[in-house]
Amino acid sequence: MRVVTPAAIAAPDARDLSADDFAAVARMAHAHAGIVLHPGKRILVSSRLAKLVRAHGCRDIAEYIQHISHDPKARTAAIEALTTNHTRFFREDHHFRHFDEILRPEIIAALDKGRRVRMWSAGSSSGEEVYSLAMTLLGSNEREGRRILSRDIAMLATDLNGQVLDAGRAGRYAAEATDAISEPLGRLWTERSADALTIRREVRDIVRFRQLNLLGEWPIAGQFQAIFCRNTMIYFDAATNERLQCRLAEKLLPGGYLYIGHSERLLGAAAGKLRPVGQTVFRRPVS
Repeated sequence: MRVVTPAAIAAPDARDLSADDFAAVARMAHAHAGIVLHPGKRILVSSRLAKLVRAHGCRDIAEYIQHISHDPKARTAAIEALTTNHTRFFREDHHFRHFDEILRPEIIAALDKGRRVRMWSAGSSSGEEVYSLAMTLLGSNEREGRRILSRDIAMLATDLNGQVLDAGRAGRYAAEATDAISEPLGRLWTERSADALTIRREVRDIVRFRQLNLLGEWPIAGQFQAIFCRNTMIYFDAATNERLQCRLAEKLLPGGYLYIGHSERLLGAAAGKLRPVGQTVFRRPVS
């Protein structure tokens, strides 16, 4: 899954960011992206926004804050600047083992009966998570994988950050970042060059990347057999997480699975909607 986290950077001078300005940025980040910025992130915020202040021709960060309060596109760019995306192929691989052993046979049976299958990587970052999921589903048997590709299968990958979504659509990654892809899966579903790996077109074709704020409206039709929403909720407050988890539960088909990050927990009402079935794996009851 996609992980959006405040980036760790070298400490610059934060004297140009007053406590009031920091509070304004923190309110904006929380209101529009659910991100909680603690006072210790003041240096980070100052450094990350400095380039945008100059790019927009603002005299100082206070003027820039006024600008983004009235410009949604600029505000989104500011939020993207305050976040970074740490992800890799087959991160927290116990989730992919669970998917392979438990859910994959169910999905193949459903596809063979002519049913549609939909999965969602929420907070997908640059696509490593959703492509790991796709390759796990397709498997190491080429004939079976091609048969799956011929059925009604689609994966949705969403993230707040439009730049990482563009990287996901391209499906091209530095070779050294792809070591976790097994040889059989890599041979079937990727193309390698000396310094890069590209996800094959037929795999990319079953994935649709869309920009989406998890705290906003979800113009998403239907429900999913599986939702991966991992290592995103750790940066939200408890109330935000509970609301988000309840919404995710409602987007699962009965019997569908939710995979969350290793440091995340179901909260409040969400814990009553889903049943634990593995390490940070939850299932919506069939009835």
